[in-house]
Amino acid sequence: MNSWHRRTFLRGLGGSVLALPWMESLARGATDNQAIPLRMVHYYVPIGVVRRGFFPGEANDVIPKGNLGNVMTSLGKQDPFYSVKPLEELTPTMQPLEPVRDKINLITGMDRTFQQGTDVHAQCASCYLSSAVPYTIQGTAWPLDRTLDHIVADHIGQNTPFATLEFSCNSHHDNKESIYFDNISWYGSGHLAPSIRDPQKMYRRLFSTSQNERFRDVTDLVLSDARQLQQDLSYGDRQKFQEYFDSVRTIEKQMDRLAEMKSELAKVDFDEPADAYLPRGEYIRLMGDLMVVALQTGLTNVATFMVGPERWDTPYMFEGLFDKPRSHHQMSHNQTKMIDDLLKVDRFHMEQFVYLIRRMDGIQQADGSSLLDNTLMTYGSGLGDGSTHQYNDLPIIVAGGSHRVQSGQHINLPEGTPLANLWLTQARLMGLPLERFADSTGTVDALVAER
Repeated sequence: MNSWHRRTFLRGLGGSVLALPWMESLARGATDNQAIPLRMVHYYVPIGVVRRGFFPGEANDVIPKGNLGNVMTSLGKQDPFYSVKPLEELTPTMQPLEPVRDKINLITGMDRTFQQGTDVHAQCASCYLSSAVPYTIQGTAWPLDRTLDHIVADHIGQNTPFATLEFSCNSHHDNKESIYFDNISWYGSGHLAPSIRDPQKMYRRLFSTSQNERFRDVTDLVLSDARQLQQDLSYGDRQKFQEYFDSVRTIEKQMDRLAEMKSELAKVDFDEPADAYLPRGEYIRLMGDLMVVALQTGLTNVATFMVGPERWDTPYMFEGLFDKPRSHHQMSHNQTKMIDDLLKVDRFHMEQFVYLIRRMDGIQQADGSSLLDNTLMTYGSGLGDGSTHQYNDLPIIVAGGSHRVQSGQHINLPEGTPLANLWLTQARLMGLPLERFADSTGTVDALVAER
């Protein structure tokens, strides 16, 4: 059994490959350099949030009247002084986090600086993870530099099949906007790390499946190898092995179901694209399951996950919320009349975030900790409010990373604290000896657990 590497692959007919998660039976003889890695995930929510539903203490604040342009002052300002206290109040948008309250931190007071001359939505998404100092990047109108995920991957992604993976839950193909609206990951200014929108394309990328459809079902292709391997596994590992195979087969079945639904919808004459009628939550969770599998099996340690693109007016079917597809962006520009609907969308996005947190928290690692315990997972948006387009007081939640992060807190930073301070803190938690990141002025020390 010592010949089995921790990240063992099973290979089936047609060149299909399935990576296995950690199992104690396959880890005998493991050395220190095979220690459990710390991962990093960024879950990006487009178009900001409704402030009064997300931020503590703002429930009774005045709702902005329509689009006020690039407002640079906060509507419902947090306490301007630095404070750290237990996370006691979960606002309506954050209430889905109740089961994992002790595994998260709410961070308020973080700002970004808008560079005049470019679109507010495109810049808020594309520059979110770089936070470059405005007007310092030559040859571009964007304050866009190499993003945090790739800087971290330079350090921890050298021994994984994929240094980074980029997910986008944008099921549409109309390409209404430029690449700056649908990507938060960049190798550098002008050099995009393109996100994958199609679950089947991501599936093929992860599992190297044959283009021939009769070979697509990975779980069937590798069963013979799997049965032979199972003979050498402990009872606990056999259970874990079966759970993992079941999860992959569930992903396959869900892809088939959505593909069949899309085919049927294409036959109907809709005002909106057929893709608009695909159930939004199922699509997001399917992409999320693929990301979790990639992290679980060590295919990557760094991932970005866009829950949707910025500004696209293309509608989505938020199942369980509305009876027909709705445009998140169009609703955000009429917040006074659509406040209740927008609050539902914000909570819907939070529920998908919680789904991923709980999935990762249920996956055991070599030392008995969970995948979530070993992952810095950040929920955030490039706008503090979707109606006013403000770049300050951004909605940020950090989950997981319990071995290095102090959790269960509301960290309220002084007004004007750069978002890059959090990115510098996370880079250091990931082991990078950086002195500064972009326009950072320090670190978020309250986030770091004492050792």
